[in-house]
Amino acid sequence: MPPTLTAAPADEPNRRKPRKTTPRLRDGVMKRGATWSYVIRVKDPETGVSKPKWVGGFATEEAAKAARDEARVKAHHGQYIDRSAITVGAYLDDWIEAHAVEIKPKTLQDYRHLINRHVRPHLGELRLQAITPARITKLYRDLLTGGGRKGAGLSPRTVAYVHAVLRKAFRDAVVVEQLLPSSPVERAKRPRKAVSEPGTVWAPAQLAAFLATAQRHRLSAFYHLAAYTGARRGELLNLRWRDIDLDAPGVRITGSAAVIAGQRIEGTTKSGRSRTVSIDAGTVQVLRDHRKRQAQERLTVGPEWKGTDDYVFRTAWGEPIHPDTVSSLMTTLIKLHNDEHPDEALPHARLHDLRHVHATTLLLAGIPVHVVAARLGHADPSITLRVYAHVISDQLAEAAEVFARSIG
Repeated sequence: MPPTLTAAPADEPNRRKPRKTTPRLRDGVMKRGATWSYVIRVKDPETGVSKPKWVGGFATEEAAKAARDEARVKAHHGQYIDRSAITVGAYLDDWIEAHAVEIKPKTLQDYRHLINRHVRPHLGELRLQAITPARITKLYRDLLTGGGRKGAGLSPRTVAYVHAVLRKAFRDAVVVEQLLPSSPVERAKRPRKAVSEPGTVWAPAQLAAFLATAQRHRLSAFYHLAAYTGARRGELLNLRWRDIDLDAPGVRITGSAAVIAGQRIEGTTKSGRSRTVSIDAGTVQVLRDHRKRQAQERLTVGPEWKGTDDYVFRTAWGEPIHPDTVSSLMTTLIKLHNDEHPDEALPHARLHDLRHVHATTLLLAGIPVHVVAARLGHADPSITLRVYAHVISDQLAEAAEVFARSIG
């Protein structure tokens, strides 16, 4: 007799397990857990092989679709950028290390200072790819209003330096690292450039009075050569006697010297190019006298002489001169002159102002701008035009009278 089938009690639980629902991909968008993701195919620029790229973390399906559409357009035009979590601070650390070899030591030190002091506190923890032009503009505004010591604002010149460093770094993030599709720094509202003109510029008679007082010091030739060539401080301190031709005569400027973290560093000139500056007969005699004085100092010191190279300017025991020495000595010599000649007191001037005296005197004498630029070592005469625009404007004002006198 076949067994009888009995119905299961109504209260017996259904032992069939519910079917799991797996996420479904619809037109490149799907839900993963609590968030939405999209996938697109991107061609590898090196291999040419198309590979899928997943991007997730969107709160809604609509947000994922919008991001997908934007990514598809960029991928079609070869502008797709992978998402990266790298912060601004981490990127700038990598960037500065990658450029440490090719950037001059003094410039590298300035870059590090600007980044650590003015950029990292404001942007360091933010994602690089989250930086917008508005955020860069806000950085500049914050620095101008309270980025200095004790809450004081930075000068527009310093903020312009910050802008220059960020511009280089973010440009590399676009072109070299391909972390950004475009640079937000380029589209930010950069600080307005302040029109900077040379500070105190002595008249020829004032320069002559200063040089007369400086003759009492063993380094008087340094200030004479600075005024008569327009060379920079570091360029003069880098000079060797082999760079000076007293017969031609001329001074070949091939590099520059600086002290960074207590260590003397020698490198190229600011423009990266060497130049030869002609000198007059009076300067030749000044240099001859200076070399004789050095020879006498070496005989006096004897075995204790510490010179290892034939520097034109060095200490009385033969070592290279620290850059700060000649800068502070100039202030001392000006004070000495003013104490002895109170009726003909010289206004305060920096060592770099001797370079401005040289350029201004030549321009006012009618020497062409490109000739002055060559003597100063400017990479382009436009730099000279910009720095000494006020002098050139004075010449333009006289141009009409000069022409009229010539024709009349």
